[in-house]
Amino acid sequence: MEPRRREQGADRLRPVATGSETGRAIVIEPWIKRAAAREAAVRANNAARTPEARLEETVGLARAIDLNVVQSGLVTLSDIRPATYIGKGKVDEIAGLTKSLEAGVVVMDCPVSPVQQRNLEKAWNAKVLDRTGLILEIFGRRARTREGALQVEHAHLTYQKSRLVRSWTHLERQRGGFGFLGGPGETQLEADRRVIEERLARIEAELDKVKRTRKLHRESRKRVPYPIVALVGYTNAGKSTLFNKMTAASVLSADMLFATLDPTLRAVDLPCGNRVIVSDTVGFISDLPTMLVAAFRATLEEVIEADIILHVRDVSHEDAAAQSQDVQKVLGELGIEAETDRRLLEVWNKIDRLDADGRARLANLVDRQPDDKRPVLVSALTGEGIALLDRTIETRLGERRQTLHVLLDAADGAGLSWLYRHAEVLEKHVTEDGQMAVTIRADAEKAARARAKFNR
Repeated sequence: MEPRRREQGADRLRPVATGSETGRAIVIEPWIKRAAAREAAVRANNAARTPEARLEETVGLARAIDLNVVQSGLVTLSDIRPATYIGKGKVDEIAGLTKSLEAGVVVMDCPVSPVQQRNLEKAWNAKVLDRTGLILEIFGRRARTREGALQVEHAHLTYQKSRLVRSWTHLERQRGGFGFLGGPGETQLEADRRVIEERLARIEAELDKVKRTRKLHRESRKRVPYPIVALVGYTNAGKSTLFNKMTAASVLSADMLFATLDPTLRAVDLPCGNRVIVSDTVGFISDLPTMLVAAFRATLEEVIEADIILHVRDVSHEDAAAQSQDVQKVLGELGIEAETDRRLLEVWNKIDRLDADGRARLANLVDRQPDDKRPVLVSALTGEGIALLDRTIETRLGERRQTLHVLLDAADGAGLSWLYRHAEVLEKHVTEDGQMAVTIRADAEKAARARAKFNR
């Protein structure tokens, strides 16, 4: 296994806290050299990134659940072995490492089948986690609300359902058929699968209630004329730090992957007086398990319904472009196309980590972008660029909202109340002929309703 050498000064991963270690782990990055095999396993290896960058990210994922990574490195393959994924020589080499380093967990940044997982665990005498299993472990730790716990449990059970291998089939609950010729009854494997399916059905019923509740909350927010600004981006791009800077909140923000999981909403007043609701969402990652995207769809619907979507990018990261593609892929699964959706606004974060040349290069790149696609350079840590971001959000919202002048009878209190509930009242005054002149701002739907209701 080729060791991955990393400069200590460049290590942006969170150090393991003393006394919080959950186990000693070895992290390996299988890398398929042969072009044909790489094309067959492109989902596992993500050709947009270098294997070194993939390994560094996987080490960060392992440290996010307080695993003490005692060894990490690349494993170059010529082909995938059906029984163990990697070759016999590498299996024996890693077996020696797990024994000498007393590692209880081996993390493999690739999809491992149930049979491969079982064979490797026997060979290494250690627990084997693939990328999906590792991300599920992190989500299980980060979930704080009842909704988040249900979503993670649903994804975890869906994953475990495919991991039931025939290690208990000799245990039969009963005999089937009649007399002495009856065949075997329900095996332990079938019983486990039935228990998982029953639990999944109960969780899905509870998640349906969550979905309906969120729908009611969104409808109640629609009745209040405050637009929604949702933050999305790759994990550890600085979304929570930016959220705290914009809203003066105290959401957990740390230099680690998936620091926050449950969505948070806060109201904030922009410089020109517009009030918006800012929503911080779960971070994305490459090869995000499909089951997690499905389980968190109720949460991600906050993004689907948002008026403005801030795509926060860590421009100081060497794989910023590849991370952006991963985020756009997940947004595409939600029906949000990055090229055509006018709600998307890119926020290039962590410019405080760049030197003068890097900043100049980014500034030139921003200036060459068309006005409707121009990103905003910010540092969520220092606050640089936040004022420009606020003004850009107000400009984008102004493009989507219409300003109307409505005349009411001075005694029409119900009509004035309707305007306050369904639109943003900018100004009101009594005219010389005793009528109430009200200037409002609302989105296209509510503006059309106001025109139909008052017709003046």
